[in-house]
Amino acid sequence: SPDEKVPNVPQMFTLPNGDVWSARSGEKKAGEMVSLRWGLANSENNISAWVLKQFTPEAVAVMARKMGITAYIDPVPSVFLGTSEVILKELVAAYAIYANKGVYNRPLLVSSIEDRYGNVIAEFHADSREVITERTAYLMTRLLESVVNEGTGIRLRYKYKFENPIGGKTGTTQQHSDGWFIGITPGLVGGVWVGAEDRSIHFQTLANGQGASMALPIWALFFQKVYADKTLDVDRGEFTPPV
Repeated sequence: SPDEKVPNVPQMFTLPNGDVWSARSGEKKAGEMVSLRWGLANSENNISAWVLKQFTPEAVAVMARKMGITAYIDPVPSVFLGTSEVILKELVAAYAIYANKGVYNRPLLVSSIEDRYGNVIAEFHADSREVITERTAYLMTRLLESVVNEGTGIRLRYKYKFENPIGGKTGTTQQHSDGWFIGITPGLVGGVWVGAEDRSIHFQTLANGQGASMALPIWALFFQKVYADKTLDVDRGEFTPPV
């Protein structure tokens, strides 16, 4: 359950060479019992590590593959930190599964080709498959809504004044080289990556270099324009619970 409480303490992993490793975490509510919802909303590494321990790194890699990630996911303890490289298109498609009630649709850049007279020469359709149950997908949307309503994505509410249902997740890599934000709504899913091909190019501080600071604002400005364009008629309703 998203409201299940677990200890917010460092989780130790024994590496193949015998060393013991744990991920760095913040000091907020350190040592307390916190909900999984709170852990995700606040990007708390201790809680993500606890979840991984209930399964295995291999299980994470298998799940990522099912959700359309084609990049190699290294099945090591740090996988819960997002240490494997993925491309934005596939990450957005994976998050869309939650808004799409558990169904994955392979991203298409071209849906049809026409000649100069308007005759359709070719049509393309997305490959679709159910990856997770509708109930699991809905629980994930509720978890991701917590990120926006009370966690690292909260500036979508107080700064950009979005009032419709939004779920999302911020992401920040080592030395603030990459910033991510993936946001889901019932009608549209979008993602933003900010970074450079050369990892030596990065922000100096977490305040500027976190995903909430350098990626989320781009998502917000884009979606403001989307919602302002009435011809698009993007759904701004609620995430529908399973029957």
